[in-house]
Amino acid sequence: MAVRQALGRGLQLGRALLLRFTAKPGPAYGWAIFAQKNKLVPDPLDTRRWQGFQLEEYLIGQSIGKGCSAAVYEASMPALPQKLEVAESTRLLPGRGPDVIPQREKEEQALGAPAFPLAIKMMWNISAGSSSEAIFSKMSQELVPASRVALAGEYGAVTYRKSKGSLKKLAPHPNIIRVFRAFTSSVPLLPGALVDYPDVLPPRLHPEGLGHGRTLFLVMKNYPCTLRQYLCVNTPSPRLATVMTLQLLEGVDHLVQQGIAHRDLKSDNILVELDADGCPWLVITDFGCCLADESLGLQLPFTSWYVDRGGNGCLMAPEVSTACPGPRAVIDYSKADAWAVGAIAYEIFGLANPFYGQGRAHLESRSYQEAQLPALPKSVPLDMRRLVRSLLQRETSKRPSARVAANVLHLSLWGEHVLALKNLKLDKMISWLLQQSAVTLLADRLAEKSCVETKMKMLFLANLECEALCQAALLLCSWRAAP
Repeated sequence: MAVRQALGRGLQLGRALLLRFTAKPGPAYGWAIFAQKNKLVPDPLDTRRWQGFQLEEYLIGQSIGKGCSAAVYEASMPALPQKLEVAESTRLLPGRGPDVIPQREKEEQALGAPAFPLAIKMMWNISAGSSSEAIFSKMSQELVPASRVALAGEYGAVTYRKSKGSLKKLAPHPNIIRVFRAFTSSVPLLPGALVDYPDVLPPRLHPEGLGHGRTLFLVMKNYPCTLRQYLCVNTPSPRLATVMTLQLLEGVDHLVQQGIAHRDLKSDNILVELDADGCPWLVITDFGCCLADESLGLQLPFTSWYVDRGGNGCLMAPEVSTACPGPRAVIDYSKADAWAVGAIAYEIFGLANPFYGQGRAHLESRSYQEAQLPALPKSVPLDMRRLVRSLLQRETSKRPSARVAANVLHLSLWGEHVLALKNLKLDKMISWLLQQSAVTLLADRLAEKSCVETKMKMLFLANLECEALCQAALLLCSWRAAP
């Protein structure tokens, strides 16, 4: 019965798509049913809507990592009140605000140790002052992927209303991090703080510290590792690496559609979790350098060298790195993040990123030529090799958008028999889309948890646009026709 219902639903959606593709010229967008499924980003704090806005409510574990502006710790929120009482005995060190689990207690609770489904990012506050309003304002870019509930705290709600007309709020997407809670609190003395980042602590915790006593905390899902860490111990197959690159393109396309540029894409800012089959799911994180201004969109006036162009100089697209300031100068970021994905693809396919130095000859985005790009291995599918070189075109007019690039990989992965036709026609494409809709709904209905490839097909169908799909098909056909 479930199979019959899913197939019937797929056929209905396919017929609807046929009408939308042929009714009038212009873009036709994907179906709401797939878009709704993809917007369901799990929130582990969903049942505690009015909780989690104080650091003292969390149990803090060990450090997950640190960057140039923050430290991240594993965390959980106790499910039972008695855990809070047990944790009271741990508040002995000066400056300790949240409940930090000591090593001795961890050993005693080895068999029943609490899981840490959450991650808390503690920003380093050097220049924002100690008022909550000033902190929210100074670090507002970190709040771009925050849900509305995340800003429902005492100061967050006020800040959200004030910033509503300036910074955009990013709609949820499966390949982009979601901030569940955002609040300010006194800086605590967390595990490893005096060794890992003593200089940014407030003087009450470290005499030579330069930090303020209060800062911003962001609560997110805890992911097992970053993309860089994953690639250090795993070598994805060519097909899996292609699917991983596709996930990044889907995430970047979502940002572009929202008028937001990340501007700091790198393997350290991409998180990874594995599905039941061990396939990696990629999530873009760390929006501290993003461009998300309501009035600017993706066009940044570059009037002087003091204008911030983004955070990652090595993976800065040529149109950004070579920009010169002037009264009418504008930097277009609409394809900048897609360029960065092209560079990161080398890492995903097992090669060194050509734009990183690390003691060897490397390319610079300001001056490289396409002929200098290293060749990907022959084991990498030809379509993928061509796409990477296309994404790394210096001229933006020759570079595909993230949407077109994603469609190229969708067609290459799942539309081979359509591309093999000598005369690719619209009715054949629609027939293939109808089939994909039925198969995808069937796979989603029968499986307890959708596999990575099923999720990617759902994203493809949710973001379907006639013009971008046709551009991708023509691009693939031209590559395959070339000698």
